Amino acid sequence: MRAIGFQSSHPIHHTEALLDIDLPDPVPTGRDLLVEIRAISVNPIDIKVRASAKPENGQWRVLGWDAAGVVKAVGADVRDFAVGDEVFYAGALQRPGTNAELHLVDERIVGRKPKTLDWAQAAALPLTALTAWEMLFDRLDIRRLVPGTQPSLLIIGGAGGVGSIAIQLARVLTNVTVIATASRPETQAWVRELGAHHVIDHREALAPQVAQLPTGAPGFVFATTETAKHFKNIVELLAPQGHLGLIDDPAELDAMPLKRKSLSLHWELMFTRSMYETADIDHQGKILNEISSLIDSGRIRTTLGEHFGSINATNLRRAHALIESGRARGKLVLEGFGATGDAV
Repeated sequence: MRAIGFQSSHPIHHTEALLDIDLPDPVPTGRDLLVEIRAISVNPIDIKVRASAKPENGQWRVLGWDAAGVVKAVGADVRDFAVGDEVFYAGALQRPGTNAELHLVDERIVGRKPKTLDWAQAAALPLTALTAWEMLFDRLDIRRLVPGTQPSLLIIGGAGGVGSIAIQLARVLTNVTVIATASRPETQAWVRELGAHHVIDHREALAPQVAQLPTGAPGFVFATTETAKHFKNIVELLAPQGHLGLIDDPAELDAMPLKRKSLSLHWELMFTRSMYETADIDHQGKILNEISSLIDSGRIRTTLGEHFGSINATNLRRAHALIESGRARGKLVLEGFGATGDAV
């Protein structure tokens, strides 16, 4: 099968940062589905793993987690899917990635592709939708009112992939007022279009801007990026007994400032359930099916931001470079295995 991989870490503009390669076709066993990949999207985790992973000598590392495709074969213990089913999912951190024509994935973390979306639109959703859902409802529990506050949520990095879907989920599934941060006119317009009630600029201090809003101190903050930079402001602006959730990787985080207000700290890693095969691992498949229903009923929309053409090393290097620049809006998607170097 065709795939895109690397054998050593390089800056993204290096010609060997990602290469077109051929690998043996994988074979499903147990509860695995063998999926014929139709579209993928690129996430910050791809960049982090590419920068840090060290494949064994002579071995290839294949990145990619988001995917939409068709079930081509199933393992002996598969219960819920059959050959020909159209699916979407975000994969597992410890397994080979989706930047390949064929991919193995545990059926318990797989959802049925939304019928109203094409392959690229569907591939934009799984990882970010799962991250946003788990943070909002499994970690922060934003439906639970913080005493003395109006129900409100601040999303830092509202125009990114996770922020884009988190805004929509908070709007359609709760009565929480959504405050999103965005710094450029086009990203501010994007988050308003997705449903943010208020937009503030994360290039400026957050606490004074929130203080000017009619919402009062929010009970929840979802920091998708630059948590360390904004941490002092987050502590200041959160209501007493409020909740902070984060998904990025601060070099260090001193939690002591949270004590005075009895603020709680929540981490979210979408891969935890699959990495540890938790007792509720199948919750991810259920979440994705809920996302499909919300899409097909017209309540939320795909967060596809830019289509980068066919799935090959040249286009993936371009997508990685844009993610690294910090200027991506929504999700970056690639679709189909065209000719090598078939750039947009």
